Amino acid sequence: MPMSFYSKFSEYYERVFPFREDVWQFLKRYAGSPGNALLDVGCGPGHYCGRFASDGFNALGIDLDEAMIDEAQRRYPEAAFRCLDMRRLEKTEGRFDCVWSIGNVLAHLPTEALAPFISKIHNLLKPGGYWIMQVMNWDTLAELTNYDFPVRTIEANGSTATFHRHYSSITPESLQFTFSLKDEDSVLFEESVTLYPVAIERYLKLHEDAGFLYEGMYSDFSGSALRSVPGTGLALVFGRG
Repeated sequence: MPMSFYSKFSEYYERVFPFREDVWQFLKRYAGSPGNALLDVGCGPGHYCGRFASDGFNALGIDLDEAMIDEAQRRYPEAAFRCLDMRRLEKTEGRFDCVWSIGNVLAHLPTEALAPFISKIHNLLKPGGYWIMQVMNWDTLAELTNYDFPVRTIEANGSTATFHRHYSSITPESLQFTFSLKDEDSVLFEESVTLYPVAIERYLKLHEDAGFLYEGMYSDFSGSALRSVPGTGLALVFGRG
């Protein structure tokens, strides 16, 4: 499997997207009791799976990126990890009490792949289980063609670096996501990828069609109500009856 741009970014990933206690607490609300089976789709370096595994859950993380999976296995040997395309969820073994995909992972799925993916999630869940997805609130960008996120500052290579994210060529069908890490003298990393925005009503309809029960809609992992501000998030929770 060829190296993806996330592999190249992996050495900085943890500093840009660290473990967050609010995310952990949100997921834990739906994970149930220790011993339950959990699946993280697009797990990156695996810190949420690792935390759940240390608390006695049977946590599995999957990610397409080999470098991310290698890092996750090294740091959290008590959890299980597999290098797997999220469009091949049928290759996972067993069924799960809770499945989640956060950090805008689902935006990498082309539109035609989304309905089959959601159906596979439904099939993987045990009755009474929960599915949590978190992406950008694409509805807030519908009138824009470009959007710049606030610049973030991190420590990289012993000095201060700035993390930049930019959406361009925004249409209802797709957009270009460019992100970079820069220090005072150079660009440490820069890459661009196509993302596929989906309106909230479309997400809800696809889940209804797959047999999911709607449980909640939030702007972030603190449980805040949805906001109509560009650059804010969308977290949706669904149950399987």
